[in-house]
Amino acid sequence: MSAEESLARAEELLARLEQTRAELERLTQADDADKALDVLTELSELSKAIEEELQKAKREADAGAEP
Repeated sequence: MSAEESLARAEELLARLEQTRAELERLTQADDADKALDVLTELSELSKAIEEELQKAKREADAGAEP
């Protein structure tokens, strides 16, 4: 996977993260604690996936910059 593909994937995940954060906000206002905990877990998983994609992009960019 190229650095650009990893960055595109990270952007997709970031959009999902924002949608999930909005869902968490809605659940918080509705006092749905059980579902909010599920959403927090999803947010954590999305954050990790974004970090992994950014690390892949960095490695690919670094590998492409080597002479």
